[in-house]
Amino acid sequence: MKKVNISFYLVVGTLFISPALLLLFQSFTAPWRFHTGEKLNFQWTSWNTLFSEPNLLTATIWSIGIGACVLLINLGIGLTSGKALALYPFKGKSFIESLLLAPILIPVLAVAMGLHLFMIRVGIADTWIGVVVIHLVPTIPYSIRIFHHAYSQLGKDLIEQAELLGASMRKQFLTIELPLLRAAIRSVTFLTIVISLSQYAITSIIGGGQVITLPMIFFPFLDTANTSIMAAFAVWFAIPPLVMYVLVEGLLLLLPYSKKYWRN
Repeated sequence: MKKVNISFYLVVGTLFISPALLLLFQSFTAPWRFHTGEKLNFQWTSWNTLFSEPNLLTATIWSIGIGACVLLINLGIGLTSGKALALYPFKGKSFIESLLLAPILIPVLAVAMGLHLFMIRVGIADTWIGVVVIHLVPTIPYSIRIFHHAYSQLGKDLIEQAELLGASMRKQFLTIELPLLRAAIRSVTFLTIVISLSQYAITSIIGGGQVITLPMIFFPFLDTANTSIMAAFAVWFAIPPLVMYVLVEGLLLLLPYSKKYWRN
């Protein structure tokens, strides 16, 4: 077991932690090329450029708020739809499952252009509500698929046994389903937040420039050749999903049968 753990941590450190640390290190140094023979010069210019952006704080707050709303809706729709598709037989099940996964096959920009006209008519264009709705298009199919697979593995036996013992639907959901769906919830959380934060074109179309998120600030800087500035933006861009993931992980610790790390 110790050998497995050591090799696991080595792989994680090499593939995930080391690149993140190098990116953080690069954000505090001037652009450098090893073949030039120049020494490393530490500086704050890249972070000063980042913090000089007047809409940075607003965009960060909007990104976290929209991401949280998209995540909550994804969890609600994914849990209910995934459970229904996995555990309950009904006519047209294959057709509905294919229909729910159709947004993955259709270009998101085409959907955004069509929905934009509808949102103008109902009055939610150029608002955060419209941006949340359009962010559901590329995220909902993945959530449904993940929870469908999770409920298929869970099966109906445990749920039916709880019903026979007199447990209410609420108690079944809180004490049996949610604790066993922790892995699926983690996957949906990270996938949904990352997809939502990476949307630039559809956010610009539906938000109309009124709803500013981090990609709208980040993408214009892609033309720069300054790798230090890009590294600083990348580090800042990674903060919202990590913060939200930690918050969700903390909420999962409140579920029954969860391992409490502060207890022996």
